[in-house]
Amino acid sequence: MPPDIHRDNIPDLVERLRRGDRGALSRLLTLAAAGAERDSLAAALRVSSKNHAPVFALTGSGGVGKSSLLSVLTMHFAQRGERVGVLACDPESPVTGGALLGDRCRIANPQVSDRIFVRSLATTSGQQALASHIDRMLEIMKAFGFDRIFIETVGAGQGDVAVHRLADVVILVLQPQTGDALQWEKAGILELADLVVVNKADLAGADQTVADVTQQLNQTESRPVLVVKTSVVKGEGIEELCQAIEHFE
Repeated sequence: MPPDIHRDNIPDLVERLRRGDRGALSRLLTLAAAGAERDSLAAALRVSSKNHAPVFALTGSGGVGKSSLLSVLTMHFAQRGERVGVLACDPESPVTGGALLGDRCRIANPQVSDRIFVRSLATTSGQQALASHIDRMLEIMKAFGFDRIFIETVGAGQGDVAVHRLADVVILVLQPQTGDALQWEKAGILELADLVVVNKADLAGADQTVADVTQQLNQTESRPVLVVKTSVVKGEGIEELCQAIEHFE
């Protein structure tokens, strides 16, 4: 059911949002996700102060370990005192219409729960791996004052490049593959990636995947793109990835 917008005072919610009220943040995101009060939200957010938190998008095929990486990344930055916001796009449930939450519970850690905010967003197919109204939700997240914001896409394909217009930094996550499995990476997202992560590097073929991706990236005269190899299971490459992310600030 759509939210009961009649009891909401949008300017008041936005003012509470600016003061760090997580309840107001949650309510405003719910309204934005439903497409409710679009004009009122837009007007209130225009007059609110916005921070300039960098937005990092994790994208790539389903099953490459985006959620696992997101968990260790949010933990890393939250443990050093940052407030981290996450908009995680999940497949829409065919039964309830809500988000199939997957591994979201691993992102929430009680030690730093007050510094991490995660919103799972139901995402229908055919939307370039992003939830509806995510641009407005991103405005709300910025107005809250996070130190950095992560967007996680649903498992994306070659043509799903819309996230590029929302994020300051696009992080493409791959896993070890062989043969022609990397062909779809040669266009679309790969050309827009600012950073490439070969995750699950504990699996066979990781070094070859790094070599293949590096060769593809070097075939153009575009800016250099760093390729980082990680393994969440073994805790390898995480520090290098975090340093690479900090390089973009």
